[in-house]
Amino acid sequence: MSEKNDNIVILGVESSCDDTSAAIIRDGYLLSNVISSQAVHSAYGGVVPELASRAHQQNIIPTIHQAIKVAGIDKHDISAIAYTRGPGLIGSLLVGTSFAKGFSLALNVPLIEVNHLQGHVLAHFIKEKGVEPHVPEFPFLCLLVSGGNSQIILVKSPYDMEIIGQTIDDAAGEAFDKCAKVIGGPYPGGPYVDKLAKEGNAKAFDFAKPHIPGYDYSFSGLKTSFLYQVRDFVKEDPDFIEKNRADLCASFQRAVVETLMNKLWHAAKDLKINRVAVAGGVSANSGVRGAFQDYSNKYGWEIFLPKFSYTTDNAAMIATAGMFKYMKGEFDGIDSVPYSRV
Repeated sequence: MSEKNDNIVILGVESSCDDTSAAIIRDGYLLSNVISSQAVHSAYGGVVPELASRAHQQNIIPTIHQAIKVAGIDKHDISAIAYTRGPGLIGSLLVGTSFAKGFSLALNVPLIEVNHLQGHVLAHFIKEKGVEPHVPEFPFLCLLVSGGNSQIILVKSPYDMEIIGQTIDDAAGEAFDKCAKVIGGPYPGGPYVDKLAKEGNAKAFDFAKPHIPGYDYSFSGLKTSFLYQVRDFVKEDPDFIEKNRADLCASFQRAVVETLMNKLWHAAKDLKINRVAVAGGVSANSGVRGAFQDYSNKYGWEIFLPKFSYTTDNAAMIATAGMFKYMKGEFDGIDSVPYSRV
């Protein structure tokens, strides 16, 4: 990084859903990344927006205080504050936005608004001291898969990203949650399904996969197929789920991963791009990671898999995205408001 960018300290603030996170980046390198998760939602089978926003109000100041402390800096060292403006839960976003605005006024430093989804993509550019960076060159394709999003993004630069395919209904993460719920598993369902899938036969069952034109996705039909098959089998054998839990998870995970990878492969082939990344919460899934490795071996893809700690919502990716905007001089006004959808 050039001399003019030396000693730039970015505070990142992330509060789009149910994780409150704060991170500090100095001269492009991550110094701290603190995440406060909310366990209260597991009892309800999903995130309760009102409870999430209240928890953010409780967590945001201690989380930011801890991030500054771990980074070993003073709050007056901060050059700018990058915050998640959207998309996400509006109540949660309001907490982070309001704090970022107030802190920027108190410190007299600029604000930088960050799109949450672009933050996930730019998680591949988080740099840690002592760790050799493996970052994609532009342009590259990124499969963004999480509880709320399933997208194929053509990344031309840190400032220029084009969504070329996305789900027309449910996201891949929602599909995993539904699968877990049907067989009596916990929320969130992704890690639960992934764990059991490792013990099961991925070809034990076949579920209907959607046929959507272009690069768009659909997972509602797959969820329905899974639900109906399980229901019919349970009518014949009340203990069916207990006997076949691992095979059900493995087969369902295979269907989701094959759906994701088929569209991504077509996009890479059509656009003649062999640099392919994955981001978002579902990028921690072992089936997705295994498929990326298989496609790399088979088609010569140069693949980029994020560290597990950067797959879920975190402020390190927001601070990193903020660093790019800081270098370009893209600052936000105090009158900006959060948005729930793109």
